[in-house]
Amino acid sequence: MNFLKRLENEILIADGAMGTLLYSYGKDSCIEQLNLSHPDQIMDIHKAYLDAGAEIIQTNTYAANYLKLSRYGLEESVKEINSRAVQLAKQAVQSKAYIVGSMGGNRGVNPQSLSMEEIKRSFREQLYCLLLEGIDGILLETYYDLEELESVLAIARKETDIPIIAQVSMQEVGLLQDHTTLGEALNRLEGIGADIVGLNCRFGPHHMLKALEQVPIPAKAFLSAYPNAGLPAYTDGVFHYDGDADYFRKSAQAFRKQGVRLLGGCCGTTPEHIRAFALELKSAEPIREKNLKVKEERIIVSPSTTEREFLPLQNIVKERPSVIVELDPPKKLDTTKYFKGVEALKEKGIDAITMADNSLASPRVSNSALGYLVKQQTGVRPLIHITCRDRNIIGLQSHLMGLHTLGLHDLLAITGDPARVGDFPGASSVYDVSSFELIQMIKQFNEGLSFSGKDLGQKTSFSVAAAFNPNVRQLDRAVERLEKKIAYGADYFITQPVYSEDKIISIYEETKHLDTPIYIGLMPLTSSKNAEFLHHEVPGIKIADSIRNSMAAHMDDPIKAAQEGINITKSLIDTAAELFNGIYLITPFLRYEMTAELSEYAKQTSERLRRKHRV
Repeated sequence: MNFLKRLENEILIADGAMGTLLYSYGKDSCIEQLNLSHPDQIMDIHKAYLDAGAEIIQTNTYAANYLKLSRYGLEESVKEINSRAVQLAKQAVQSKAYIVGSMGGNRGVNPQSLSMEEIKRSFREQLYCLLLEGIDGILLETYYDLEELESVLAIARKETDIPIIAQVSMQEVGLLQDHTTLGEALNRLEGIGADIVGLNCRFGPHHMLKALEQVPIPAKAFLSAYPNAGLPAYTDGVFHYDGDADYFRKSAQAFRKQGVRLLGGCCGTTPEHIRAFALELKSAEPIREKNLKVKEERIIVSPSTTEREFLPLQNIVKERPSVIVELDPPKKLDTTKYFKGVEALKEKGIDAITMADNSLASPRVSNSALGYLVKQQTGVRPLIHITCRDRNIIGLQSHLMGLHTLGLHDLLAITGDPARVGDFPGASSVYDVSSFELIQMIKQFNEGLSFSGKDLGQKTSFSVAAAFNPNVRQLDRAVERLEKKIAYGADYFITQPVYSEDKIISIYEETKHLDTPIYIGLMPLTSSKNAEFLHHEVPGIKIADSIRNSMAAHMDDPIKAAQEGINITKSLIDTAAELFNGIYLITPFLRYEMTAELSEYAKQTSERLRRKHRV
């Protein structure tokens, strides 16, 4: 009998975690490859869940798709791994339970990391492998990205009429990653053709039940839940779960009262957890009606956007010429010279000091700490760079909350150089999000919402700059990327250092249709070696042969070389000031005397041009 038919009048128990048990046995590499290398262990786990009372067994194929197997060099083994998984499940259960093919989600916190076309191709390949082996149903589980789940569900529904279980994973209680409510998401999945809709992973029974209180019993589909065994602990490099089976037993009736008809387990669950569910719900009848708990309407008093100490730079540069200067935090703890530089630049009337976030992946004094001191002690506006490299989403959100609390409202969102280029090549690069999502996150803070949609209690007032690298062969492609950042919320742009008048003119021609202002980046060269290093070894910087030759002419005279670097930059300022209001000067090696002189020159040049145009 089809298990959907049984669900009309019964509550069925599914199995629990596969990876958790294999991990506990020391198998922490590719779990799905064990279908080939350790088939007896896989069958033993299936049998253990069968003996515990599970009536629906999932295949060990959660991550057995091309995209995930390629991480282990196993992308050519998709068919072999999936086929063997079904065969092992059938051999283990001997027709005493239904077998569903497990197919997990690919997208995580960064939905744009994988294109939908890649996902669809990978999904189809795995789906066909499972269908060819004659499974009883499909389990689509642990999907954080609703777009991905809807897309693959539509494919599966078109290809087969066997039962499909579609389960989402919540970002917050009752909310998905894109802020869709759980009830709406399940309704949409039912509309696409899922026979069973529900949720799994991330949360234990307590929070899953809380979320289900707001979910009506589906009109046609059945409701499922696969909770985690609580939250994991991490001890001596090993993840483990301490949730006991009796706690699951006590929650079983609560799941029944919420309308759940298919109940299993996810991360951390074992045959003991499933046995607890099975014993508690033995012969229990499903409910057919439920009263939704009335959601308490919270009165959120969110003040208007926090008052800023400085007018946003995008407003300033639209109205008048503006000069900002990058003065990177020092690599050593003595900040005496740094603050002398800030004072010297302040005297030149610059609009902001920008501070890199461990540029070239080398540790420096915290730019947020230094930025706060700069603002407090000198009154100069700090513009804080934030990279995606060093902090995961938790750290990024915490950092933004801290910057808001310190009153540091001007930010530059960038991807950041990979860790391997810096002082600690063995360090990890996080990159939970790209610069696009970071911009989006910051602008969402301005709406009073965290990245996951939680109310922050206040609206921040961040102004967000984005990086623009024009030193590429196809400038139009770079402008397309720039336009994408505008769509994500960028307020203005700061370019990589430019070393060509022609390039500045090209930037103007390619971006003049945009209303978003641009600061043209200029960095004085200090020597011929400096020029050659930047040109050949630093990503995003290219220096014209004529300029490198000019610097090479003063190879043996450091003073003349530095002056030549200043003269070259002044020539670039002449061109940039004709076309752009924004000049962004980058201080090399804390040699603030150079950018102080150039700041004064930039302001004088801009004033001269304004007088000329008025005449």
